[in-house]
Amino acid sequence: MPTFVDQTKIEVQAGKGGDGMVAFRHEKYVPNGGPAGGDGGRGGSIIFVADSGLRTLMDFRYRRKFKADNGENGRIKSQYGRGAKDLYLKVPVGTVVSDFFTGEVIGDMTKKGQELVVAKGGRGGRGNIHFATSVNTAPEIAENGEPGEFRTLKLELKVLADVGLVGFPSVGKSTLLSVVTKAKPKIAAYEFTTLTPNLGMVVLNDGRDFSMADLPGLIEGASQGVGLGIQFLRHVERTKVILHLVSMDPNNGRDAVEDYKIIRKELSNYTADLTKKREIIVASQMDIPGSEEKFTEFKQGLEDLQVDEPIFKISSVTHQGLEPLMNKAADLVAEVEASQEVEEVTTEEKNYMFKADTNDSFKVERIGEHEFVVTGAKIERLVQRTNIEHQDGIMLLARKLKNMGVDDALRAKGAVDGDDVTIGDISFEFVQ
Repeated sequence: MPTFVDQTKIEVQAGKGGDGMVAFRHEKYVPNGGPAGGDGGRGGSIIFVADSGLRTLMDFRYRRKFKADNGENGRIKSQYGRGAKDLYLKVPVGTVVSDFFTGEVIGDMTKKGQELVVAKGGRGGRGNIHFATSVNTAPEIAENGEPGEFRTLKLELKVLADVGLVGFPSVGKSTLLSVVTKAKPKIAAYEFTTLTPNLGMVVLNDGRDFSMADLPGLIEGASQGVGLGIQFLRHVERTKVILHLVSMDPNNGRDAVEDYKIIRKELSNYTADLTKKREIIVASQMDIPGSEEKFTEFKQGLEDLQVDEPIFKISSVTHQGLEPLMNKAADLVAEVEASQEVEEVTTEEKNYMFKADTNDSFKVERIGEHEFVVTGAKIERLVQRTNIEHQDGIMLLARKLKNMGVDDALRAKGAVDGDDVTIGDISFEFVQ
């Protein structure tokens, strides 16, 4: 049986945009020539696609770094560089994508075919065809491509099911699932048989249907991580209705009322109070001799706890009580769906999109007697995109820095002619 992976960490690097080109026309019959450097192509983005055919995050267990291709550089004769293809990665439906360091949820992949942009490719740099003016008809200016976005992501799979089966190990969850659906879970009479969520579809005679998940067994302390702990409880978050199975086997040496209380406690102690979900109490394994007596005690115990919910008596072996239980579950699923507010989520809200920092602020820091460092998202990006291989590009950068107030800020910090100034990866000499 394949390992079930429901949480992992990966790194994604979108492609860099291609650099713009500095070039000029030299055709025989075009005496005035002119700039002819094309733009660089867009870098490839990284996009997740929800795939209903996947059940685990196993594909990301051994390969954790993904990089999209860079855009092609601009060409001569005003030809644009080719944009890189986006990199599509398939993830299971039910995957929650968040920033590994901040915890910010980037997207929730809840529908088959849903796409989520997790790292945006960099824009291509402009070629010198864009910088010609009446006073500079042959500019040697081009932009470098913008770097693609890099992110460290946390992927967390939460199984999507309308109905979730909860209860202690070996209370009959897997057997019930195998009987009412076409799922074929592993079944045996020992604890922790189910180590991975099993999914199946229940189809009723009246045409209604819903998905059901047999989730890993709970033990006391699960909400604090004991046993399968959070690995189990995160999957309960997705379900609309809980079928809480309690074994009526008189020979298992367990107190049915105490088992019910423990499971409810673990559900309430989880980060999201799972006891608020609609619940159906199910007395399972009623085909075992002596189960009726234990059921009577169980029912009385719940009355003492002032639990007035109806209890469904079932046997997955003899099929006793299964039809009314499934009908009730379908009714509750429909009620929950009707009561849920339909939230219209825009594409921008659903898909993480690269947003350039438009903040003009920057900081000047003196790190030595004649050394200064200038930091700031916008100013660093400006320097990064400037092609300094040509004098025109250097002069354009100098004008932009002056207009942003960098020169004045450096003087205020005590900079004089000849001091070294570093912005990003570029160092230059300060000139008054």
